[in-house]
Amino acid sequence: MQMPKTLQIHNGEKVPSTFSPEEYAQRLSTLRAYMAQQDIDAALFTSYHNINYYADFLYCSFGRQYALVVTRERSVLISANIDGGQPGRRAVCDDQVVYTDWHRGNFFVAVKQALPQAARLGLEFDQLTLPSHQAFAELYPRAQLLDIAAPCMSMRMLKSVEEQALIRQGARIADIGGAAAIDALQDQVSEYDVALHATQAMVREIARTFPAAELMDTWTWFQSGINTDGAHNPLTSRRISPGEILSLNCFPMIAGYYTALERTLFLGHCPDACLRLWEINLKVHEAGLQLIKPGARCSDIARQLNEIYLEHDLLQYRTFGYGHSFGILNHYYGRETGLEFREDVDTVLEPGMVVSMEPMVRLPEGSPGAGGYREHDILIVHSQGAENITRLPYGPQHNIIDR
Repeated sequence: MQMPKTLQIHNGEKVPSTFSPEEYAQRLSTLRAYMAQQDIDAALFTSYHNINYYADFLYCSFGRQYALVVTRERSVLISANIDGGQPGRRAVCDDQVVYTDWHRGNFFVAVKQALPQAARLGLEFDQLTLPSHQAFAELYPRAQLLDIAAPCMSMRMLKSVEEQALIRQGARIADIGGAAAIDALQDQVSEYDVALHATQAMVREIARTFPAAELMDTWTWFQSGINTDGAHNPLTSRRISPGEILSLNCFPMIAGYYTALERTLFLGHCPDACLRLWEINLKVHEAGLQLIKPGARCSDIARQLNEIYLEHDLLQYRTFGYGHSFGILNHYYGRETGLEFREDVDTVLEPGMVVSMEPMVRLPEGSPGAGGYREHDILIVHSQGAENITRLPYGPQHNIIDR
């Protein structure tokens, strides 16, 4: 029996999109204006973030490839047969091609079906493996392959009014997760029990606020003691004790959009050595909040905050940059690296950008006050300044939790 290489699947009605049709039309219009300026015939996206950004579809790879073809006239989603009709119900696009597993290489058959030819083809070089790049070169032997990853990142860095509204909801829901985690704190409770309580609260609120949304990827890291030394250390079954440093990290995910809340906490009491380090880090955090405004340069903000750590002989304990952009990202995918508060990033802040301020220092085990100290707020840059949309309080006055 000869099995098909590609299919058309229409199974059920379209679900409500995350944003309005006008929002997606504007995104594609901006992209196509860039394509026209650069004389690019088509853009072929393969990343989680750009496929989601332009088509409202967040794929689940499981070893399979996905793509979105955007030409001057239409957009076409390429998805795998294992997903059935879900991509077609979810995606905002003009057409869809589904490829099957019956023959190796059917993904590239579907791409060629969606885009028969191109003279100048835009790809995301930072998302392609060497075999995939070679396969696209062989698929379009006469085409010039151009890297469009950085320009598209720059487009995504400016958030629309609708995006800002969603991010505001995410920040609110992160606060709910943070409050739930604090409610779960008690002597000898495990890290994972605290995290589960926070994650459940956030997922329920996402479902209530966005009833048409897919519920996926929301998570919480709750770290204690030695586990606070890394910002992204996974959950463990370690049990917490009064007087040791705690780090709370809540991450509600809404349609691929990441928001975050991070707070340093102590249960019962905070030792003097810890209090000193915590208050210095808060001084850096509050200074950073004041520096975020239109016209400020990311590298300049980083260097100014370095001076505070230097004053207290703590700069050598800083672990990463001071903050980053928000949008479609996760711990598995996406990152707008052109908008981070680091010494090597010279991007100038503009209205519409959404960033975090999140200084961290880490003192090694055996040092007075050992552990990782970190706070995290989200700010929307406006024409006259920046608005902090994180509401959960920080600092010793609020986050030494008495039980």
